Amino acid sequence: MNKPLEREVTGIPGTFLMKRELTIVVPAFNEAKAIGQTMAGLKNMLATAGIDGEIVVVDDGSADGTGDAAEAAGVRVIRLPENSGYGFALKAGIADSDSQYVAIIDADGTYPAEKIPDMLKLCHTADMVVGDRGAAMKNVQWIRRPPKWILNTLANMLAQRKIPDLNSGLRVFKRSSLERFVQLLPDGFSFTTTITLSMICSKLRVVYTPIEYAKRVGQSSMRPTAFFTFILLVLRIIVFFQPLRVFLPLGAVLFVFGAGKAIYDITKMNLSESAIFGVLAALVVWSLGLIADMISRLHLRPRLHGD
Repeated sequence: MNKPLEREVTGIPGTFLMKRELTIVVPAFNEAKAIGQTMAGLKNMLATAGIDGEIVVVDDGSADGTGDAAEAAGVRVIRLPENSGYGFALKAGIADSDSQYVAIIDADGTYPAEKIPDMLKLCHTADMVVGDRGAAMKNVQWIRRPPKWILNTLANMLAQRKIPDLNSGLRVFKRSSLERFVQLLPDGFSFTTTITLSMICSKLRVVYTPIEYAKRVGQSSMRPTAFFTFILLVLRIIVFFQPLRVFLPLGAVLFVFGAGKAIYDITKMNLSESAIFGVLAALVVWSLGLIADMISRLHLRPRLHGD
C-alpha cells in the first residue's frame, strides 16, 4: 500500500503524525444480528492485507443493541441519538475521521469485505471505486423490476454513460474527491445515487469492479416509496451539474409538438393557440436551460474544483 501522508500536530510545529490510510465507515440501524460477523470480517481483512485502517460504526439510533454489539467487537462506535438516515450516518462517520481514503460498507453481511484491498489499490488512480453487484441484482422481486429499470435507464440517459450499479453500498473513495460533494449528499438512502451522479457528471474517474453479493441478514429498512425520491434525485442532480441535458430534450419535445400542430393548422387555414403555445414554451424552456447552464459554469464548477 502507499505510504501514509504526514500531517503536522496542531500547535506543535515540526511534530508530525502519520495519516491513516483508510477509514471504513459502517452505517448500522438495528443490525445487532449481523454486526458482529461483519466486524470480524472487516478486522480480519485489515490484518491480512496489512492496511493501516480504522473501522467506524455509526449506530443510527438503533433499539436492538447494535452499538453495544459493535463495541464488543472492538471497533470505534459513533452513537446517534435518533434514527437520522443512511446518508446522515455515513456523513457523520466521514466527518469524524481523517484518512487518505474512505470505504463504506453495509452492516448486514451482504458485501464482501475481502474485496476492499483490491478496491483500495484501484482507488490510487481513481476518485471512486464501486463494487458492482452484477447478476445478483437480477434476482430482485418482480414488483421492483419495472421501477428499478426506469430509474437506471433515466440515470444512464441523463448521465450519458452506462452505470453498472447505481446504488451499490460498497465503495472506496479518495477523500479529497468525496469531500467536494459532501454539501450535496442527502441524509437518506439516495446518498450512493447522489455521489455516483455527482462524480460522473463532474468528469471524475469512477471505476466499477465485480463483487459477489450475498443474502442480507435481517430485513431491509428501505421503503417502496423511495423509488419516487430516487427519480426526483436523478433529475435534480443532472440539472445541478448538466442542466442542458434536461432542458434541451424537454424544449425539443415542446417545439416538435408546436411546430407539428402549426403545420397541421396551416393546412386547415386556422392557426391554433396550442401551436403557438408549444413553440413559445420551447423557447422559454431553452432559455431557462441556457441560464441554468451559465449559473452552473460560473458558480458550481469553480467552487468544486477549487478555482
